[in-house]
Amino acid sequence: MSQTAVTPTIHLKWRVVDIAVASAIGVASAFIYWVAALLYTPIGTPLEALLPGLSGLMNGLWLFAGPLAAVIVRKPGAAIYAEVIAGVLEALMGNQWGGVGTLLIAIVQGVGAEIVFLIVAYRVWDLLTVTLSGIVSGVGCWAYTFFTNLQGFSFTGAYGIWYLVATLISGALISGVLMWYLYVGIAKTGALDKFSSGREIRGFKA
Repeated sequence: MSQTAVTPTIHLKWRVVDIAVASAIGVASAFIYWVAALLYTPIGTPLEALLPGLSGLMNGLWLFAGPLAAVIVRKPGAAIYAEVIAGVLEALMGNQWGGVGTLLIAIVQGVGAEIVFLIVAYRVWDLLTVTLSGIVSGVGCWAYTFFTNLQGFSFTGAYGIWYLVATLISGALISGVLMWYLYVGIAKTGALDKFSSGREIRGFKA
């Protein structure tokens, strides 16, 4: 089975099942985001001690809802929708960054994830585009974090560069590659047969 899926037509209208699945992804992601927030200090502190900026390796744990929802639902706005749902619920559960900050960065990350699919006109769905979606979402995460929480550091300084590199690696591997293979694994079970994304993986006519 090829790892490239090209959708010949774009269906803009959201169905009930599209909303339900994108919402489910957002809800499940919110719980993982919340757990990641609890683990940020005990894991991030040793990473920072090893190399300042290396805590960015954890950022992919807050970026994956958008790419995963996009590649499954394949509707414009799916990445933003799932990421915002995840951010709102994470904020309601509580974390160290506060409700407004969590919502705002969720929007930024969702937009970042969406941009890649917009550029390819929502027609190309493969490992590369999902990985790039995770990477661009990571760029948004990095930029937002610097503007709001790390104003004392330089974008181009050693910390800024290492934080960016670590975030991009995390975004690519966790939010990109891992989400692609998670999607493929779910699709192979038949759970996504109501979606063209699922039928393509199973070899059925989309």
